[in-house]
Amino acid sequence: MSSKRKRIDNFLQFITYAAASIAVIVLSMIFIFVFRNGASLVNIDLLTNDYHAKYYNGGIEEVTEFSQTPKPNYLDDEDYYSEKWGIALSDEINREGKMVVIVTFVADDSPLLQMFDKNNLDNNDFKIEKDNIITSISFFSKNSALSMYGAKHMIGELDTVTEFREMVFSSLGGGIRGSLITTLYIIGLTLLIALPIGIFTAIYLNEFAKKNKLTNAIRSMIEMLTGVPSIIFGLMGLAVFVPLTVKYTPADSANLISGSLTLAVILLPVVIRATEESLKVVPDDFRNASLALGANSTQTTFKVVLPSALPGILTATLLAIGRIIGESAALIFAIGTAIKDDISIFGKSTTLAVHIWSLMTDEPANIELASTIALIILIIVLILNIAVKLLSRNFVKRFS
Repeated sequence: MSSKRKRIDNFLQFITYAAASIAVIVLSMIFIFVFRNGASLVNIDLLTNDYHAKYYNGGIEEVTEFSQTPKPNYLDDEDYYSEKWGIALSDEINREGKMVVIVTFVADDSPLLQMFDKNNLDNNDFKIEKDNIITSISFFSKNSALSMYGAKHMIGELDTVTEFREMVFSSLGGGIRGSLITTLYIIGLTLLIALPIGIFTAIYLNEFAKKNKLTNAIRSMIEMLTGVPSIIFGLMGLAVFVPLTVKYTPADSANLISGSLTLAVILLPVVIRATEESLKVVPDDFRNASLALGANSTQTTFKVVLPSALPGILTATLLAIGRIIGESAALIFAIGTAIKDDISIFGKSTTLAVHIWSLMTDEPANIELASTIALIILIIVLILNIAVKLLSRNFVKRFS
């Protein structure tokens, strides 16, 4: 081999290794950034709590018997404890990056457990609990104790009184339960629409349609649709599917059904092309053998060809789910950007991806919670990848 040829080969190898290294480094940096900023917020409460905090106004009559419970040993120095009222408070950063005063302990004999709901006197289950956030305490003869002054100040003011006018507190909030449920709804509804249409279209094009200019034109249009920006599909969803669902369902604006229909249109080219490619790799010998044994073309397609193509169809399904989870531009128009806790398929809501968009449009942007949601999306996609690989392996063993 000449020295010139060796130099060219070495240069090509260098370009190959350099490009691969850059790709690995960039992807690793993205994952490290997301993990570093979001891992600390990942917990079960984030997944199960509502995003919007519920506020309560607690009142109390003059107290004559106070708590006798000493400060528990497991509380830290940052937990400021009122032995008189039997409550511990601390300063923390909530999921939105704001400083709050949070309840870290409530004694069983705390007088605060005797508070009543000023907004609903018949609420017998009303009480303050651990992890509630105290916004303010209003007194009769002095200024209110506000969370902006910190937990130490609030405990100090509380220790000097035997009654107060009102305590405003709330649940933690900041959870993604609603967006997680919305994402699952969107995945289910979209796959219910897109998979049957896409798979049967691919079966028709590959197994039954004649090879002519018309079918070639259909394939060209399907391939063209894969390159259309998703925001254009979002505009179509807003102009077509939202009015349709408003007319024929109880919905009165953008909703989960219109979002699912929009995503189904986006996914159809992906599902059709991936399924058709899976059908093409099935050997013609399978078809010929089935036909030779007396099966007709329909029986051959659905009993021989389709089972052999299932691993590829599962891959198409995975690609579809990944696209659904990661889609945001189209859904901003098709289902809206309102973060909801009460989910209905006839109402607005946000998926996890749109939730990230909403957080990043705040001032200032909530990078920590957005990174946490991004990390959860990555985990979901990873789990789906593993599940589909295992299913594909089982199908290959079964039909090989």
